Amino acid sequence: MDRKQFLQTLGISAAAVVFINSIEGCKKPDLTKKIDFTIDLSSSQYSDLNTAGGYAYLNGVIIAKTSNGDFIAVSQACTHEGCNVEYQLAQNDFVCPCHGAKFNSSGGVMNGPANTALTKYNISLSGTTLRIFA
Repeated sequence: MDRKQFLQTLGISAAAVVFINSIEGCKKPDLTKKIDFTIDLSSSQYSDLNTAGGYAYLNGVIIAKTSNGDFIAVSQACTHEGCNVEYQLAQNDFVCPCHGAKFNSSGGVMNGPANTALTKYNISLSGTTLRIFA
């Protein structure tokens, strides 16, 4: 194999690796997963949920505490390309830091590039036990 053939083979191989990795990064999140779990709000692991604006990720869900003390939970993966959304207290919405999609507190799309809503989950609070379920 001469130098030119070697460089061509190397270039094609590198391009294939980049292409395969870029396709993997664009996979849509699995929205069919059954959600039903509880968390103990007194655990230090969830201390962020004790203050307004705090949020935590667990089991593919983002759980956030609103300014009026309620909890909300939606799927954590943006429906555009799967980046983790973040909760914004001031606007009471979720935003995707990757491409700027915004979702309201119920998961509905406010602006794209996402065009599918986040899945909203039910919340039940009993003492310090918070249940998130579909």
